[in-house]
Amino acid sequence: MGSTQKPLSVRRSEQRPAYHFNPAAHWMNDPNGLVFHQGVYHLFFQYHPYSTVWGPMHWGHASSQDLVHWQEHPLALAPDEHGLIFSGSAVWDAENTSGLGTAEQPPLVALFTYHRLRGPQEAPDSPCETQGLAYSLDAGATWVKHPLPVLNNPGLKDFRDPKVFWHEQSQRWIMALACTNRVSFYSSLNLREWTWLSDFSQNAGEGVWECPDLFELPTGDGDARWVLLVSVTLGGPQGGSATQYFVGQFNGQDFLSEHHDTRWLDWGTDHYAGVTWSNTGTRKLLIGWMSNWRYANKTPTEGWRGSMTLPRELTLQRVEQRLMLCCPPAAEVESAFCEPISNLKVGLKQGLVSSSGRFKLQLKGPANAPWSLQLGNPANGTWQLSFDDQRQLFVLDRSGARAQDFQTELSDVFVVPRLGKAPDIDVNLYVDTHSIEVFAENGLLSMTHLVFPDAPWDRLNLEGAEILSAKIATVCVNGTR
Repeated sequence: MGSTQKPLSVRRSEQRPAYHFNPAAHWMNDPNGLVFHQGVYHLFFQYHPYSTVWGPMHWGHASSQDLVHWQEHPLALAPDEHGLIFSGSAVWDAENTSGLGTAEQPPLVALFTYHRLRGPQEAPDSPCETQGLAYSLDAGATWVKHPLPVLNNPGLKDFRDPKVFWHEQSQRWIMALACTNRVSFYSSLNLREWTWLSDFSQNAGEGVWECPDLFELPTGDGDARWVLLVSVTLGGPQGGSATQYFVGQFNGQDFLSEHHDTRWLDWGTDHYAGVTWSNTGTRKLLIGWMSNWRYANKTPTEGWRGSMTLPRELTLQRVEQRLMLCCPPAAEVESAFCEPISNLKVGLKQGLVSSSGRFKLQLKGPANAPWSLQLGNPANGTWQLSFDDQRQLFVLDRSGARAQDFQTELSDVFVVPRLGKAPDIDVNLYVDTHSIEVFAENGLLSMTHLVFPDAPWDRLNLEGAEILSAKIATVCVNGTR
């Protein structure tokens, strides 16, 4: 639920996001167990309830009816004799295939990774992860764990993050599981007994694969494709962690990619472990963790650390001969912004963009003319996004808009290729107290960045004589817990 708005303080304990979810206190990372049930979006997440740095993982829990206003709930899952509670997914077992509920009261079922801490005499690559199960008969309020893991480790160091869905064509549950540098697929009729089907590995790179997700999307021309998401701990487009995707076919046993190039869900530094909600019908809604493993434990906050990205709606768009994944903000996000939207003049410096540093900026221009946008304040200089029409590139320069002590491992200037072919380019910036999310060409390209300015952005400079329109809207919610 949104709280009463108050002026922004530069104290890090109060510099909380206004319309991005983060827990009331302590450490948070990957979204888990995303499920839509009885009109409510459930968001579970990796949570350390006793510290602001990563530690023994639990599942935190929040819920929302509109993806903007969130209510935080008590812990859902805590470590036990089988290990810590790592990432996973949740489904509504509508037909009670698991036998854990009844026909009248089908259960919600969560599959998650148990991570057992290795002993001092064990090898650092010894197997320590299995898959656990828990179920809820009260719409996710409380959970009962299965007494034993439901999928044992075949001898792998990394064996984690089960994403489960019902595959209608084969009439069985499918699990996608991250196994170091590949995704292993398993099947089950009852969510409690699992059989290995196949493996997929392509463009594995140097990092460990995590948080897979597999789902089908229409192509817009009467056909459909399957999309496989894989988060990688290293090797992202700007360094560190990021999420890549593959478009192809899934026949109930094997996934086959239709391309060999690397495609990124987000081209920024701070979008990781994004997965989709289950039970949403034809819509595919995704949310990710807004951070990067290169510096996640060092972001400049007090009392809390970690937030989620904006929820995004996924679609496939054909660009010439390539099917590309689009991920613009979900339509529900617009309820966070107040009307009216004011028009901005081009070529003039605008004062007082937002007294709180929270707003949305829209602009549109032709793809054959350059433009540049700078956000600034006296304490931090400027954050700049520009478009190079000759090379068809976006150039982002954040050198004047970051905390100086936590992002030093990554570059401050990023060059990102334009992906679309339309004659005009639409760009939307969603600015919060700690972040900027850029969406271009209806989400065909997105860039997510933590910035943590020391004061709100209060100056805007927009240059480019060919810019067709520019509008701004302010945020009318403050705090999403």
